[in-house]
Amino acid sequence: MSTISIPYSKSHINVEIPGKRLSGILESRAHQYQPEAGEAELVQRALENPIRTPRLRDMVKGLKKIVIITSDHTRPVPTKIITPLLLKEIRSTNPTADITFLVATGFHRATTPEELISKFGEALYKTEKIVVHDCWDKTTLVNIGTLPSGGELVVNKIAMEADLLIAEGFIEPHLFAGFSGGRKSVLPGVTSGETIQANHCSEFIAHEKARAGILEGNPIHTDMLFAAYKARLAFIMNVVIDADKKIIHAFAGDLEQAHLAGCKFVGELASVKAKPADIVITSNGGYPLDQNIYQLVKGLSSGEATCNKGGVIIICAACNDGHGGEAFYRWFKDAPGGAKEVMDKIMSIDRNATIPDQWAAQIIARIQLKHTVLIVSDQCDHQLIRDMGFQAAATLDEAIAIAESIAGTNATFTVIPDGVAVIIQ
Repeated sequence: MSTISIPYSKSHINVEIPGKRLSGILESRAHQYQPEAGEAELVQRALENPIRTPRLRDMVKGLKKIVIITSDHTRPVPTKIITPLLLKEIRSTNPTADITFLVATGFHRATTPEELISKFGEALYKTEKIVVHDCWDKTTLVNIGTLPSGGELVVNKIAMEADLLIAEGFIEPHLFAGFSGGRKSVLPGVTSGETIQANHCSEFIAHEKARAGILEGNPIHTDMLFAAYKARLAFIMNVVIDADKKIIHAFAGDLEQAHLAGCKFVGELASVKAKPADIVITSNGGYPLDQNIYQLVKGLSSGEATCNKGGVIIICAACNDGHGGEAFYRWFKDAPGGAKEVMDKIMSIDRNATIPDQWAAQIIARIQLKHTVLIVSDQCDHQLIRDMGFQAAATLDEAIAIAESIAGTNATFTVIPDGVAVIIQ
């Protein structure tokens, strides 16, 4: 009997699987990686040794407006560690610089003051200039060109008016962009809703290269990189974190080369061989990524990569913030024909007519067409979960009982404790 710990909200759920029925446990080696130094020291080393750029303190000399794009409440970026070091680096040579933190919400809801305090710490929240991006507020946006995909590239004015644009974030596998971090701070981070929709069109989401761990030939990544260059993103500070959300490595410098170095590091740690099974248990890595159903496409796509056709995927996720988007919810709530109806509608939409949140609905529908999906939550309305074509359970034991009623009492299991952290090959 193997006991496995699954991240759930700010805690864990333990599950015991008989050894003879356990096909495998798929985990990123990042969770066992021993960093060379403490978290702050790793960030400081990266700042002192940037990849393909001068040091940031030299880049900011004589500049007036400096903008730092920072991740929002849905990302476990250790901003409290990174930000003070970035500010120290900038102000060491430019103490009077006008610095603005631009919160990259992308298509997400606005980050609340309480979430900003949690992210930055109360002292920085009170003393620094922080602006939350709104992808639908046209008064705050400016058109700067056309994406390779053909969509209009519309970016936050604050970013475009900067004398130097910087981004902080983290790098992990991403289900359709290949990896997070780097260029993604700009698109989707601080672009318009229409720009995001063009980049996330059904054609691109369905592309064979739009998968975790793939950058080359990935049309979504191509758009994102183009947007970052057009926005003149000059310097990135990206970290890699483990299961405890602790920094294990840091990469700073050129938006493309520093990001590629980080992606190489993550790819080597996160890549695992698929272990096909009838029942797959996964998670979204706990808080903050398991706050809503919208984000679950990440953990579910990992489950999809190793679940036998017709099998069951169980995802443990609090979803205390509900569905995560009314338009996303309505795709399923208003589709009596279920996942097939959702998929047929989405695939008929032209790339330049993408509807809000259709990409998440597309991935969910794709998975539901092949698998039964159960969400384990004691913090989300189960009727809401069922409205979206999922089955619901309050406990993991309950979910396993349901799964075995579908797949059989001798069904095999694969467990992915953190479905966001792995690249399944």
